[in-house]
Amino acid sequence: MHVLVTGGAGFIGSHVVSALLDAGHEVRVLDALLPEVHGSGWPSSLDERAQRVHADVRSPDAVEQALDGINAVCHQAAMVGLGVDLQDLPLYVGHNDLGTAVLLAAMERAGIGRLVLASSMVVYGEGRYTCTEHGLVRPGPRDEKRLRAGGFEPPCPVCDRPLDPGTVPEDAPLDPRNVYAASKTAQEHLASSWARASGGTAVALRYHNVYGPHMPKDTPYAGVASLFRSALQRGEAPRVFEDGGQRRDFVHVRDVAQANLLAHSAGTPGTLTAYNVASGTPHTVGDLARELAAACHGPEPVVTGQYRLGDVRHVVASAERARDELGFTAQISFQDGVREFATAPLRG
Repeated sequence: MHVLVTGGAGFIGSHVVSALLDAGHEVRVLDALLPEVHGSGWPSSLDERAQRVHADVRSPDAVEQALDGINAVCHQAAMVGLGVDLQDLPLYVGHNDLGTAVLLAAMERAGIGRLVLASSMVVYGEGRYTCTEHGLVRPGPRDEKRLRAGGFEPPCPVCDRPLDPGTVPEDAPLDPRNVYAASKTAQEHLASSWARASGGTAVALRYHNVYGPHMPKDTPYAGVASLFRSALQRGEAPRVFEDGGQRRDFVHVRDVAQANLLAHSAGTPGTLTAYNVASGTPHTVGDLARELAAACHGPEPVVTGQYRLGDVRHVVASAERARDELGFTAQISFQDGVREFATAPLRG
């Protein structure tokens, strides 16, 4: 199979490229090499066996040329992270949604019928919660007055009682709660429309908190693991927002790359199928900060009580569908992955 990987020079994309090449596929990478992500030029972490096209996925001509001879597309190109503020809206919509639309239109013209889309757990918004009185409920928007007072746990929207967080299955309602989440949800809708209209097969991989070698550092769009690691590298204590009790599923990037490899053989023509890509074992943000500080022999984390309205409190995946249908089970434990990450190279 000859696969085009958009955003293949990026953190996750470069690992996906290596996994595909190691499995015997031919790979072409299309990447805009945005300077705020890559500095200057192609990163050294990108596998030398891959063909390289320096172009923007929003350019119809460039995408059409990059698709020549391609059998399947692995769409990783995107602006990532929560965003700084609402002024990021045009960037996210342009890179993520317009870029996806241009790619899908070009795939239809070229007769390419297989897409693997990098989606995200952010499409769920807050995770899955149960109230002892009202059963399964969806918390409302975060209340800033409550957050300022240290009330980080979302209450029942009906009776205001505490909720029990659970695991989120793929058929949970989508509820994007920030700019990035809205753009990723739109990507899924576009891919679903393309699959129905073209008869193509679309698989959306909803990544949970991905970490590992070659994460970008020192950028407001970086993931929390990278921010903690960068602080420790500077000799500073990791700064943990809220009370550190936010539950997440941290999944290693090499496991994510394997999920992408498996996804190229999955799905049903004419539909989009979504899979959570997660370790299946939740940890708190505080757990990550403490484990990483210990592995780096650095200072203990500082819990700041700070918060961001666009964040969610808990979101933890159900990994059953990916296990049963993709045959995907994460292989790298949280402890082993964090120990490796403590000394792994980051992107400057």
